[in-house]
Amino acid sequence: MSTPTIGVLALQGDVREHLTALATADALARPVRRPEELDDLDGLVIPGGESTTMSKLAVVFGMLEPLREFVRSGKPVYGTCAGMIMLADKLLDGRADQETLGGIDMIVRRNAFGRQNESFEAAVEVAGIAGGAVQGVFIRAPWVESTGAVVEVLASYDGHTVAVRQGNVLATSFHPELTGDHRVHAYFVDMVRAGA
Repeated sequence: MSTPTIGVLALQGDVREHLTALATADALARPVRRPEELDDLDGLVIPGGESTTMSKLAVVFGMLEPLREFVRSGKPVYGTCAGMIMLADKLLDGRADQETLGGIDMIVRRNAFGRQNESFEAAVEVAGIAGGAVQGVFIRAPWVESTGAVVEVLASYDGHTVAVRQGNVLATSFHPELTGDHRVHAYFVDMVRAGA
């Protein structure tokens, strides 16, 4: 598969930036708003944004169960920031009614690095990404409190896990789509090609 088709969940969040990053990494990228738009995708990105809003909108638009099915199907999925929260099996500091998709055996803490005015950028060494550290943009970012035995920790920052992979599911606390450095997206596109 030379050019995989990768959807970006377009209910809320930084959709356009992911579409651009995926296109730069030689994927055919398109927004996904309805369940039927998941059908012919080779992979899916769940963007950063506001995880509680994204969760509510997924319920309203009938996307929650189709998204869970997509994750369970084994097709590659990548979540950034709020997307990481959505892919967590368990969540700390979420709303009582907040739904996740699951997919990674991890416990994630929402807004762990602080509020909006405490957002920051930092160099992060990510296992599997050649060419040195990536610039991580942390905006009300979560971190991973703990992981199950099958989860591979790809990166840590300040003693906290900020990038993980479990099989075909990848998640980062930070936003590589906002930096112009698309190596993390290229890594994901390679995962999609390998999974096809």
